[in-house]
Amino acid sequence: MKRISVAQPCLAGNERKYVLDCIDSSWISSAGKYIGAFEEAFAQYCGTKHAVSANNGTTALHLALVALDLQPGDEVIIPTVTYIATANAVRYCGATPVLADVLPYTMNLDPADIEHRITPRTRGIIAVHLYGHPADMDAINAVAERHGLWVLEDAAEAHGAEVNGKKVGALGRCATFSFFGNKIVTTGEGGMITTDDDTLAARLRLFRGQGMDPVRRYWFPVIGYNYRMTNIQAAIGLAQMETIDQALSERDRLARWYDEALAPFDTQIVRPQSEPWARQVFWMYNIFLRAGNAVRRDAIISLLDAAGIETRPVFYPMHILPPYAQPAVFPVADLWAQRGINLPTHQALTQADVQRIADALGQALAA
Repeated sequence: MKRISVAQPCLAGNERKYVLDCIDSSWISSAGKYIGAFEEAFAQYCGTKHAVSANNGTTALHLALVALDLQPGDEVIIPTVTYIATANAVRYCGATPVLADVLPYTMNLDPADIEHRITPRTRGIIAVHLYGHPADMDAINAVAERHGLWVLEDAAEAHGAEVNGKKVGALGRCATFSFFGNKIVTTGEGGMITTDDDTLAARLRLFRGQGMDPVRRYWFPVIGYNYRMTNIQAAIGLAQMETIDQALSERDRLARWYDEALAPFDTQIVRPQSEPWARQVFWMYNIFLRAGNAVRRDAIISLLDAAGIETRPVFYPMHILPPYAQPAVFPVADLWAQRGINLPTHQALTQADVQRIADALGQALAA
């Protein structure tokens, strides 16, 4: 039987047409019509005034923190369960990522735990919309406002997710997105920063292009970075934006197939749960093993792999990884991270594929 991958891009729209237009016109580098068109389309979709492209999601994070003037010695509160780029980008600025615990089920930043992590050196909060479920931005923004902090959304995995009907990307001072090949919107590699702040947007564009003055060519008033997106990447991204609503609809349908196929195993696993105020976009469909099976997580992943089904463990918490290891206890993160499995989640999957995955999972649980 065919091997089922955990993720796979969908390039079924105008991607080829627009890329060939870049090649035919010779506009293949960091200038060309598709860059502005992609930025405009993305800003409009998120409901923000500005969208500033970057060459990947990690550089988008770093660029946002530089533009926010994060300095050595500053602190930024982040969830301990996230992709390591969130913490790394803070370190790139010489600042310290301060880890906070997460909530059960969504594994997003716990607003109540933020309060315990704030010190005189705290400058901001990075709220990660993990695996496509948005963080509780109303509560997080309320904490930030009380303490005079900025909030940056790490929306790398959550294109199109919503909080009370408002899309992520427009819920903090700024937001960053990734367009890696496994994301809902992909450009192969690529990133974006969204914001309503005119001054911040200008700083983002300044630092993105080596710090070159926007009106005085080859004059560099600041030390910048080469974080520019190419016209080819933007061409793919623009085509992806033309079909994003269809992509989200197909992921919703996939989640319904999984819910139906996995319901018989509810005594052994926990299926994804969404907060009533959230639109979850299912970048990954996650299951969590209940207590009796938790110690078998890696064995179950191996059994699924042997059955031709690629899965992934959920992210290891930052506090157990060598660069950020610390003896502190994060009860929810420690409990939930060791139980989580990312099941295959992409638009090429059929209902028959989902049933095959469910059958293999059932066999693995019974082994």
